[in-house]
Amino acid sequence: MKQKKGSGKPRWSATILHYFTSWINCSARPSPGLRQTLNMSLPDTRTMLGFNRYEIALVVITVFWGATFLIVQNALAHSDPFLFVCMRFGCAALAMMLCSLRILRGLTALEVRAGMLIGLCIFLGYSFQTVGLQTIASSKSAFITALYVPLVPLMQWLFLRRPPTFMNWVGAGLAFTGLVLLANPQSMEGGAGTGEWLTVLSAIAIAVEVILISRFAGTVDLRRVTIVQLATAALMAGLTGAMRGENMPALTSPVLIISILVLGLASAVIQITMNWAQNHISATRATVIYAGEPVWAGIIGRVFADERHSALALFGAILIIVSVAVSEMKVRLRRRPPAALP
Repeated sequence: MKQKKGSGKPRWSATILHYFTSWINCSARPSPGLRQTLNMSLPDTRTMLGFNRYEIALVVITVFWGATFLIVQNALAHSDPFLFVCMRFGCAALAMMLCSLRILRGLTALEVRAGMLIGLCIFLGYSFQTVGLQTIASSKSAFITALYVPLVPLMQWLFLRRPPTFMNWVGAGLAFTGLVLLANPQSMEGGAGTGEWLTVLSAIAIAVEVILISRFAGTVDLRRVTIVQLATAALMAGLTGAMRGENMPALTSPVLIISILVLGLASAVIQITMNWAQNHISATRATVIYAGEPVWAGIIGRVFADERHSALALFGAILIIVSVAVSEMKVRLRRRPPAALP
């Protein structure tokens, strides 16, 4: 793309503004002219940072995801868990609908089915996680939730008939060992430790969610399916809260209102980014990036809430992170050359 004389750099502000307004106006993809502008003006991120734009997007939402643990824990002082999950994802679904009213007319049966399945996993994952946060620290919850990363290859074997490699099994073993150390088995005597095991169930649900997103990627409209999955999660959480007799909180606390709005918008951005990015990269590659989430949660919990853990618990957390890298390693076994015939 030729630039005018005296212009040493591409017009970043105009390009970004054009792309943002195109997304808000609900265009499925950037126009051909815009795609050409982006391809010519933006540098090759893979050669610069080792990541492509889809992976960079997942890194950014991983930071947001890590920050949500502490926000949820503070908001639970003003609301019951399931109704809070309902309001959180209801706000996210409403925000998505306001930006996608026109495209909802093309909703298909496949998108409804995919959205409901993914929404069920979101409901289970975030509900178990939210209930668990009532009894454990936000940073510990984040590290336990990271168990879904080595679980994804195992789930792929179960659902997609893709057998895990030897290093996947090693990573799963390290992750389980790290969980035991992080959860402190001595504290589980006498019925304690419920929060930790509820968070384990949350990790399993999130692992299935990641696999389902990759399973339906490329066959559905990402915004329509995102709306369905967010609405499904909100509806199921609301019904569960009503059956448990939870009381609707009075929306007078600034902490609760801000938490609902911030987490609602963050949930919408996180889910649509996951659907978009996993349309271009594998579920296993995505989960490796998601592994940074407990690191950010631990940093945020330490800085803003002064959350501290024992040396043994920190070693367990390190094992969980190491398990992520180990599960992605590929070991090549050297075969001995056949013996020469006499």
